[in-house]
Amino acid sequence: MPQQIKVPWIIKYRPKKLEDVINQEDAKSKILEWLKKWPSVTKKALLLYGPPGCGKTSLVEAIANDLGFELLEMNASDFRRKEDIERIAVRASTVQSLFASGKKKLILLDEVDGVANKEDVGGLEAIELLIKVTKVPVIMTANNPWDQKLRALRDLAEFVQFKKLEKRDLMKLMQRICNAENLLCEAEALEYIIMRAEGDARAAINDLQAVGEGFGEVTLERAKLLLRPRDKEKDPFETLKSLFSSRYAWQARNVLSQSQLDYEQLKLWLEENIPYQYTDIEDIFRAYEALSKADIYLSRIVKSGDWDLLAYATDLMSAGVALAAINNPRDKDKWTKYSFPQRISMMAKFKEARSIREDLASILAKHLHISTSTAKSDVLPILKAIFVSNPEYAAKIALGLGLSEKMIEMLAGPNKQLVLNYYKRFEGLLKKKAVEALAEAKALKQELKKEKPEGEKGKKETKDILSFTKK
Repeated sequence: MPQQIKVPWIIKYRPKKLEDVINQEDAKSKILEWLKKWPSVTKKALLLYGPPGCGKTSLVEAIANDLGFELLEMNASDFRRKEDIERIAVRASTVQSLFASGKKKLILLDEVDGVANKEDVGGLEAIELLIKVTKVPVIMTANNPWDQKLRALRDLAEFVQFKKLEKRDLMKLMQRICNAENLLCEAEALEYIIMRAEGDARAAINDLQAVGEGFGEVTLERAKLLLRPRDKEKDPFETLKSLFSSRYAWQARNVLSQSQLDYEQLKLWLEENIPYQYTDIEDIFRAYEALSKADIYLSRIVKSGDWDLLAYATDLMSAGVALAAINNPRDKDKWTKYSFPQRISMMAKFKEARSIREDLASILAKHLHISTSTAKSDVLPILKAIFVSNPEYAAKIALGLGLSEKMIEMLAGPNKQLVLNYYKRFEGLLKKKAVEALAEAKALKQELKKEKPEGEKGKKETKDILSFTKK
């Protein structure tokens, strides 16, 4: 008798319908509303983000089943090269029917943050192209959408946040699987598995299968014996949630040791989100006071090199902020939509602006035979005045220097589109003149071939003219 193939429970119990997806009601409504409006949407792609195992991929698959979409799913960690993404995804987004089924198409690019590595040659650029040319909805998922390499994708997509699954959500899921598999499950064992999973449904289901399959029961003793410790770094959102919900100083300190954020990054995230988590004015004051003292210690470490001060800084940044909610302690447990620090966003924008300015100064220095510092201090202000006051002349300068659209935008400001319109017009005229000149040169060449020059001098003149026309 052939041996029965064991199906992983994460596949066996994957949601087939929308109603099977636990929690994430806000995400469900946002995705459905966006699909309903597509293509009359502001952005042609969605970026679903949230911690691992919270149901991002499962929800998209369930929606595709319920609404009758033909789902083209790609895991960006497996399809890393530009050629792979262009060949499959771009073709599917531009042709009328890939499989001639007549169904509506939906593209899912899973784990796009897995493409942001050095070995991925052009993968992200291909995804950007896909979003720009697509004729079908594109949905992407990511655990960490704030990776610097995903900045261009963030500009092209609308964000949908997925919450970390709560203990009660995972308990319902575990009990449903236990009933379906006829397992006797101790409540303490399920609580232990859920605690280890930290909101990751995929991890919880895998652990449940490891402990229960073949044994007929799930006990706390066997769970502790079979399940190895799981080391897992917390992303910025998990870090803030765990830190704000900490009730003891040691819990808050542990959050810092498990976080992906360094101290400077955590300081900015806390600075941005304290008033979203806490509502009482005195609690907010206490949290910011602790954070400001931590900042003082971090500054002193930089100046003095005394790393013994780090212990004080981390205690204030973790326990000091976490235990500040005295007047309204219920704020610690409320669900909060955390915001990306504006200072980091501004720094990224300033960095890009500085880079454009440096490139522009290099072009000017090369053409005018001056230093880049002179170009920045003496020439750029004059050039900016020209671009603002005389768009037509500015377009001629931009065309002559070969300036990029970003450079024109920096110089022209609100006149950017006007300068670009002139630029395209002059560029078209130049191309037209170049084509006409080439045609005249070819005609002259044909005439010279028909003529028979007399003597060596005539031959030399003909040779010179032909050489010139080739050039």
